[in-house]
Amino acid sequence: MQELDDIALLRQYAERGSEDAFAALVARHINKVYSLARRHTANPHSAEEITQAVFVILARKANRLCRHARLSGWIYQTARLASVTFVRGEIRRARREQEAHMQTVLDENDSAAWREIAPLLDPAMAGLSEADRHAVVLRFFDGKSLKEVGAALGANEDAAKKRVSRALDSLRGFFARHGVHSSADDMAKTISANSVQAAPAMLAKTVTAVALAKGATASVSTLTLIQGALKVMAWTKAKTAIVTGAVVLLVVGTATVTVTKIAHHRQGAAAADRPSDAASLQGTWSGHEVSANAGPGACSMIIQGNKLEFHGADPREWYKATFTLREDTTPKQETAVITDCPFPQYVGKTDHAIYEVQNGTLTFAGNEPGDPAVPTSFDDPNSRKFVFTKNQASP
Repeated sequence: MQELDDIALLRQYAERGSEDAFAALVARHINKVYSLARRHTANPHSAEEITQAVFVILARKANRLCRHARLSGWIYQTARLASVTFVRGEIRRARREQEAHMQTVLDENDSAAWREIAPLLDPAMAGLSEADRHAVVLRFFDGKSLKEVGAALGANEDAAKKRVSRALDSLRGFFARHGVHSSADDMAKTISANSVQAAPAMLAKTVTAVALAKGATASVSTLTLIQGALKVMAWTKAKTAIVTGAVVLLVVGTATVTVTKIAHHRQGAAAADRPSDAASLQGTWSGHEVSANAGPGACSMIIQGNKLEFHGADPREWYKATFTLREDTTPKQETAVITDCPFPQYVGKTDHAIYEVQNGTLTFAGNEPGDPAVPTSFDDPNSRKFVFTKNQASP
């Protein structure tokens, strides 16, 4: 069975230093990793760099992952997080103009259905549970039978079929909310036929050599990407632990939750008497980015009614959008729909952010347009954080 073989190969590498075993793992999963990275970057060179980073991380974590029962799903998730890190990092911004042009060029061999699904597939996969995501990866990315999927999940074929079907329904619902409608069968066929393409012929050899050296021979940009991806992975794991703890508290602390809900209700009633943030946000704001990978330079934002115009430190980075506010959440949330920007792939996409207005200072943390996730805090490494102050001439 593939998944047990994966763990056995990884154990041979971790315990005996078998380079052949690690090379076999790279050969088995490299197409999946490279294809995902291409979907995120639309740049073959960037995809190769991300692929190197993923397998270096695998080599570094081999001892711990020997006990991981869902290695194929872990590799997929690591590739996704590394790709997200790359796209949001300084490396990506330095190459943005070239990549934006490449993303406007569609492969003439791609089906119309795949061109609709491809930009949404990985964000949709991110919303699945670990077990459901692993089942989808095994079934449609790795091409495993339902019997093999069940065995990898420690279940029978019927249970695997139900889990895959439920996961497909979740994906189909996500696609439908973003204007893409397809039957479960057609969607499954499209993903199976297009989600994994062949990586360049020599990439596996290069990746294996870099990974076996634990990244010692990697470029500076690849090492930066590895460190960024590891931070995002650690934060993602921490968020999962926090959510799990919250569920436990919810189960055992019904009385406390009831009291808290009553308190929130009273606070909400009081908040209804306060003026909306929309009024205090009107005007022109100046500031700078304070994210870990932020470059130098000033940023600005103009807000008029429910419209905003943002200009980043890089003159190529600007956008116009319409927005709505949610003031009943903690932190407060802002949802913007991009109406105009230099990169066509972002127009029409939704940007989720959190914000805080205090003493004339606006703190703002947002995700990449099209990412369905909402930042959980202003320190979320997945997000870009900005601090603005209102210009004195503004109302």
